[in-house]
Amino acid sequence: MTDFTLLIREWYLRNGRNLPWRQTNDSYKIWISEIILQQTQVKQGIKYYSSFLKAFPDVRTLARASETQVMQQWEGLGYYSRARNLHEAAKTIVNEHNGSLPQTYEKIKTLKGIGQYTASAIASFAFALPHAVVDGNVYRLLSRIFAADFEIDSNEGKKFFEKKAAELLDLNDPATHNHAIMELGALICKPTSPFCTKCPVAKHCKAYAESTQLRYPVKKKKTARKKRYLNFFIVRHQDHIIVQKRIEKDIWQGLYQFPLIETTSSASSKEISRKLRQMTGADAKIICRTEKKHMLTHQVIYASFYNIDWPEDSILPDRFNNIKNKILPFHKALPLPFPRLIRENIENLL
Repeated sequence: MTDFTLLIREWYLRNGRNLPWRQTNDSYKIWISEIILQQTQVKQGIKYYSSFLKAFPDVRTLARASETQVMQQWEGLGYYSRARNLHEAAKTIVNEHNGSLPQTYEKIKTLKGIGQYTASAIASFAFALPHAVVDGNVYRLLSRIFAADFEIDSNEGKKFFEKKAAELLDLNDPATHNHAIMELGALICKPTSPFCTKCPVAKHCKAYAESTQLRYPVKKKKTARKKRYLNFFIVRHQDHIIVQKRIEKDIWQGLYQFPLIETTSSASSKEISRKLRQMTGADAKIICRTEKKHMLTHQVIYASFYNIDWPEDSILPDRFNNIKNKILPFHKALPLPFPRLIRENIENLL
């Protein structure tokens, strides 16, 4: 496979996409792009990359921002721990590294939210250091090239593919090599319909030779998603609405939601009215109910939204009028960062 590196490089220089983070060696911009792209497709990532950099053009601006401001920019991207870690890492860079990302793989990897893949990407793309990048596209491509039966999400599999990626790395130009191998996986070596006849390294691919491309990559069997039933209350009172911040270590930490009751299974409006009455000591009139299903990586959320109007001349029950909740005018509540599940339906709910 002595010509592997040359073949993918030549292919990439002719066919690689013109993506904004590939036109810079600014370590801050590369870092932002890599965190966004961890769990986000390129098409969606471009929009968020541009808006995030507009809001936070450098690491000092990001470090000075409030958590709410960061979450507002991240809203809709999901996996919100990425945004919290990004914010914490920015503070570390300013406080401990004089406002510049460290320039070695080992020091980059010490930053919050940065693992082996992201550290390798920043090191190679920003500082031309010889570290092979192994993302999902590279795992898939290498598993087919070598017809490797290792599970890519096992420790043994990760070690095998990381070793192969390092052996193939172009030490003279690791940045272009890493872009090329990831791009080849993304555009040619697709999961279900690979364009093998257009692949520049098809002659090296054992899976192609054996017509077993779709056997790879091998993965562990997925565990069943946990089901959760969330019942949200949209409580309006005198042109105000009640919201609360999710502070527990759970999904959507740091985002805002409406007060809720979580149940172990789907509950009827009658059951929810009874639970609400028990909690508040008041009879709440539910105007309407909207139901939504929302898929997360490890959970399935079944959400019910209950519109509730409290009479203007009455006092909100203590269940809603407490330190956990914020009673805000509509115009102040709506700009807050909400989970996509709520944001996508918020205009219909209010």
